[in-house]
Amino acid sequence: MTETINGKGQILPGHVFVYPKGEHIEMPDLLSFMRRNIQYSKDYAENMRLYTGDHEILHKQPNLVGPDNRLVVNLPHYIVDTYNGFFSGIPAKITLNDSTDEENQGLQNWNDTNSIQDKLNEISKQVDVYGRAFAFAYQNENSETKVAYASPMEAFMVYDDTVAQEPLAFVRYWKDVTSGMWCGSVYYADGVDNFKGSDLESESQTNPYGLVPAVEFFANTERQGVFDNAKTLIDALNKVMSQKSNQVEYFDQAYLKMLGLDLDNDGDGKPDIDLVNNRVIYSPDASAKDAVIDFIAKPDGDTMQEHMIDRLIKMIHQVAMVPDLNDEAFASNSSGVAMQYKLLSMRNMAATKERKFRYSLRQLYRIIFSVGTVVHDQDAWQRLAVDMKRNLPDNLSEEAQTASTLSNIVSKRTQLKVLSIVDDPDREIKQMQDEQAETTRLAREAADAMPDFLKDGEDDGNKSVLDTKEEEGAGVDQAESR
Repeated sequence: MTETINGKGQILPGHVFVYPKGEHIEMPDLLSFMRRNIQYSKDYAENMRLYTGDHEILHKQPNLVGPDNRLVVNLPHYIVDTYNGFFSGIPAKITLNDSTDEENQGLQNWNDTNSIQDKLNEISKQVDVYGRAFAFAYQNENSETKVAYASPMEAFMVYDDTVAQEPLAFVRYWKDVTSGMWCGSVYYADGVDNFKGSDLESESQTNPYGLVPAVEFFANTERQGVFDNAKTLIDALNKVMSQKSNQVEYFDQAYLKMLGLDLDNDGDGKPDIDLVNNRVIYSPDASAKDAVIDFIAKPDGDTMQEHMIDRLIKMIHQVAMVPDLNDEAFASNSSGVAMQYKLLSMRNMAATKERKFRYSLRQLYRIIFSVGTVVHDQDAWQRLAVDMKRNLPDNLSEEAQTASTLSNIVSKRTQLKVLSIVDDPDREIKQMQDEQAETTRLAREAADAMPDFLKDGEDDGNKSVLDTKEEEGAGVDQAESR
């Protein structure tokens, strides 16, 4: 449902901020956006607490009676790390199509210098936890183009109100430790405005990119984290596990009942046994012949509890669409087809996330290339190629067999793309051509180094038998022709 802020600003579903195109955000609207993002940050912080193991059950009121165990089954951490490893465990290969070696080498050098692969991995993890993350470009003191990332708890994007919803402004904010006031910067395409409290600074800073120097990354338009839909199930699992632990501890402290026995041997009116420390229920009133000595029976609800735990764990993985890779049934599926079906839901989710990430990466490199410090062609982002592979166990023998079967059916490049060990088919083809050319060169050098009699068929000035026969044959032909 769309919500209006101060008459101009709007908030769309998914916590997307919108403002009229071509306008700078007025201070009341900016503060309203910021307050609302701080409110949303409570949900972001909750997701991070779940990921780090700080779950709600740890903060409940203590039990007044009986054991009070607080167990945390940190499945959010497992789900995020498993899914993020599946999606970005193999670093994305970012290259330029139809470019010179110099351009591609310059791009790779810049990627390595800025640790782009590591930053993309962290951005991907934040998207899985929060539902969104931001990457922004800046120029350092040496006028070098750099990239950093920010979580939605400290930044947000404002889009224009057109159908395209292009970025209008990127806002970063923080609380000044000394004054206790909120401070921040608003990045527009034509400059950067700084603010403190409710006041804007009189002078704006320049923006060398000519574009809003930030990009939002997200996996779905709803901006949901990977375990958002399973939060209630995670809380229920923690509760059930804690209750089970409490019951085990409670019944481990079982009481021995002694009825109809007189344990007062010294006649002081007190039993000669420590009832409290030995956890004994004692009564001498019953007749001796009816004396009972046994333990209070523990009610057996273990089967129901175990069934509940198993059901919750399975439902959490089903709702999050990230399978339990440690499950015995999953591990026993040695067939490649069976494993593919087990991973189908996660692969579908990763495919959607990949499409969103490809678009965001192209926009990020559009910003980076705009200053001409990485590549000279500012429109090179349109030729950007992003190759993202899922991190799965590879069956090289099956891949080699498939590639061999495709010989003379598809192009050599398509044939090599089947092999997971080949990162760049074009480079592999060039290496194969270079090796073939080198083999031919060595063969020619070896042939040139051979003795003349082996090359020409001569031995000590005498003609070879073959040459003699050829000449005799030629003479006979000439005689017949005459």
